Amino acid sequence: MGLERVYVLSMNVDLLANTLAELNQPAFRLAQAKRAFFVELLGSWAEVTPFPKPLREQLAERVPWSSLTPVQTVESSRGDTVKTLFSTADLPGRQAGGNKIEAVLMRHEGGRNTVCISSQIGCAMACAFCATGTMGWKRNLTAEEMVDQVLHFSRRLKGKAAHVTNVVFMGMGEPLNNYDEVMKAVRILNDPDGICLGARHITISTCGLVPGIRRLAKEPIQINLAISLHSAIDATRSDIMPVNKAFPVRKLMEAVDEYAERTNRKVFFEYLLLKGVNDTKEEAEALVNLLGHNKRLYHVNLIKYHDTDMFDATDREARVRFMHWLQRRGMPVTHRISFGEDIDAACGQLAVNDAAGMLAQGKLAVRANRKTKPASAAALEVRERQRARS
Repeated sequence: MGLERVYVLSMNVDLLANTLAELNQPAFRLAQAKRAFFVELLGSWAEVTPFPKPLREQLAERVPWSSLTPVQTVESSRGDTVKTLFSTADLPGRQAGGNKIEAVLMRHEGGRNTVCISSQIGCAMACAFCATGTMGWKRNLTAEEMVDQVLHFSRRLKGKAAHVTNVVFMGMGEPLNNYDEVMKAVRILNDPDGICLGARHITISTCGLVPGIRRLAKEPIQINLAISLHSAIDATRSDIMPVNKAFPVRKLMEAVDEYAERTNRKVFFEYLLLKGVNDTKEEAEALVNLLGHNKRLYHVNLIKYHDTDMFDATDREARVRFMHWLQRRGMPVTHRISFGEDIDAACGQLAVNDAAGMLAQGKLAVRANRKTKPASAAALEVRERQRARS
């Protein structure tokens, strides 16, 4: 595991377009600027040499090239995962900067490179198994702050003759609670004059916000949808996911069924396995009964619980058994590979605490956060039941 300092820059594309118009620049200047930034991955306005020097100087004054500053980058022992901690900038029209977020690069065998990005600083959803929930919600990220995370890793990969192939909104925050900025980021990522990432290579994950799912169904862009389900039984899901009280399983599935019917696109159901909680045969049967009516479009992703200082993980043998229960009922299912658990970069492990000027990440951050935001009574009861069975 190694640490390094890296520097990456970004800009507000809307501000750039408006500024070029105010400066009476021809329309092609915007395309030139976007190419320099998104494709050539240059580092400053001074490097955009197709622009006259006076224009570069004006843009440097009026259009900031940066919205995030990388603070620290750490790499997993296997070398297939990189996590970067960013600090937000204090720019005009925004709240004060200095907030911290994390994003992760996963390098798969076969050349696929996935960036997991954050959409909010913290998260209000308080899922019991998720480290980010211990932070609470601070603010939404802007579209450019989300795109910056991708560009950071794009620059890193460029030096290795590789590129970002997939982006997943599965980092800090609930994307559908920041809908407009997330979709703006999606369109920038998909822009042929920008990063030009195919829509089917972009995935938005939600804990189950029904209004957002219904809104997403009406979008013309063909991105992927993932649902953090984790149980098909309301009592179980409510204990570990407070959102289930507002949008119980039946209401959630009504919206997902409408989404699938309207879009005809596959929906992925994320299912993190907790020992003795949601890994039983009863839970497997309930899952198939919930999703089995649409095996063509519904696919289950089983996920190992990565330690967030809260629960016990289902062991590998039991995870495989659960997968076989689903397979025997004909349910499409994949056991997802874990990336970066040793650097607290795996699914559910992103967290930051910088209170009193002391920076903590991962499980250390979780422990610090829980001093002011303790786990819910329901989650603590689940943990006690786990310990009683041990």
